[in-house]
Amino acid sequence: MTLRRFFVAADGRLHAPWRLLIFLLIAGLCVQVAGIAILPLLRAVDPLTGMNPMAASLTFVIGLLAAHAIMLLGVDRSTWSYVGLDAAAARASTLAYAWILGALPILLPSLVLLAFGWLVVRPSLQGSWWMAAVQVSLFLLAAALGEELFSRGYLFATLRDWLGWPFALMLTSIGFGLLHLANPDADARSVSLVVLAGVFLGAILLVMRSLYAAWIAHWAWNWVMAVPLHVAVSGLPLAHPDDQVVDSGPDWITGGRWGPEGGAAAAVGMLVGLGYLYLRVRRFGVWGVRFERTQDPHSSNPKHHTQT
Repeated sequence: MTLRRFFVAADGRLHAPWRLLIFLLIAGLCVQVAGIAILPLLRAVDPLTGMNPMAASLTFVIGLLAAHAIMLLGVDRSTWSYVGLDAAAARASTLAYAWILGALPILLPSLVLLAFGWLVVRPSLQGSWWMAAVQVSLFLLAAALGEELFSRGYLFATLRDWLGWPFALMLTSIGFGLLHLANPDADARSVSLVVLAGVFLGAILLVMRSLYAAWIAHWAWNWVMAVPLHVAVSGLPLAHPDDQVVDSGPDWITGGRWGPEGGAAAAVGMLVGLGYLYLRVRRFGVWGVRFERTQDPHSSNPKHHTQT
């Protein structure tokens, strides 16, 4: 084996492990640079949203987008469609559909828990419900985009290209769960549920071929918990003026202090959602999608596209 073959594949790209390593290094560098150059300017956003981590979340997103651009355009010589961030992946109908897919699997189980009295509504501190809703919504929108870019962006696409989508889905979902180990009240059950959430969001990405869809579904899931229900999101308490929903049932089904997404009810919601996605895929013949590299007849550069 020559030194070139050790680093470069037959299609002219670096082998996938090298691309993964380079992306992680570039992403870390870009986030650090953004933190130095942009974070001080974005600090003005925190008072507007009432959320101190808002500027940090936006800086993380900017750094990751820069890393994606460097890898796709400079290293891979590919397009944004490779990671599901092209214009076609951002259709309004796609985003609306993704919002419903993300909201219902947590909303419906939570309503059932409320009906059984395992979740109850209690008075909370006075404040502006509408102001809190806007502030929390904006914060969750940025936070969800950062997590999706890192977990199901370039890393997912490269693993999918290298090992196939099942391994990409499994590895990124496990990583997604481990990222939440440091959250308040995290335990084996809650982290396992986050892994399942990673599978669910990854399935949305694969079925809809849109990272925007995974992002909006992720945001909708968190929004349902934080805005109408006023419960913790992945163990993190957020603003809850006027009222909040509190746990009064078995933790294994309600999620306890972690919030409903850490209980069996949420697991059932996600499994039903996965079942729906599977049936939709069987009907339209896009499950088991293969991502291959072809030659653009109008260009000397190879491009990625999706085949079913």
